[in-house]
Amino acid sequence: MFTTLRSLIHPGNGVILSVRGLKSDLHIKWVRPEKIACWDPKKSGDLSPMEPLDMTKPPLEYQESEELKTANEYVRKVFSCEFMGRRYATQLARQQLIDKVKSNNLDFTSCEVQIASMTANIRNLQEHYKLSPRDKNSRVALKEIIDKRKKRLKYLRTWDYKKFEWLLENLDLKYHPHPPYERVERKKSLRRLTSQWCDEVKSKKLAEYRNELDSKKEMFLKQKLETLEWVKKEEIECGVEPTITDADIESARKQLEEWKTLKSIQE
Repeated sequence: MFTTLRSLIHPGNGVILSVRGLKSDLHIKWVRPEKIACWDPKKSGDLSPMEPLDMTKPPLEYQESEELKTANEYVRKVFSCEFMGRRYATQLARQQLIDKVKSNNLDFTSCEVQIASMTANIRNLQEHYKLSPRDKNSRVALKEIIDKRKKRLKYLRTWDYKKFEWLLENLDLKYHPHPPYERVERKKSLRRLTSQWCDEVKSKKLAEYRNELDSKKEMFLKQKLETLEWVKKEEIECGVEPTITDADIESARKQLEEWKTLKSIQE
């Protein structure tokens, strides 16, 4: 037989039962998680896409040109990113990200500037890969840049955590460290789902029991107050020194009043 039989011994009469393919009666269904590509923004940590490129602006090297500012519209159109190419507009977008994080005008090689430059390249390649999903060279380049940026972020996180958080906020990034490798297995996942389901059942039953106790709390406090008053009265009538003080009775009465007030507020 190719199927495995599991023998169970009954503790009472020693009867051997053969059970084939035991299944759990828990209503738990495991679904294999969807694989997310490493270049996807969900995994790379880019919370916002690349800003729309303004193709009417001149390239970076002509931004400070006074002659271009006073030139006619045809000259400005010839020297615009729309006429000269998309890569010049991408350079402008990269420079805008760098200007957000650089410490001074001569800051070209700091860790923050490198991360901002890589972020602009990553978002540009992500937009390109959406349009051309079969471009393998761009996909490989995108994976390499994401890995390099992750190394820079890890370095900055180790040595200057405040600047690391400030950089993530300004560039709208989320840091995803390399997770430990774990093989996706059905049995392991079912055990975790079963444990999670048991915790939910336990929490639900505890909440129901807590609500049941809360519904009886007012009656319990009334009985407590009446019992304390009766015990004190009986001890006085029997000529015994009372063990119940007025402070105990007042404390029980205060608890009852506070519970009534809280219950009225909740209702």
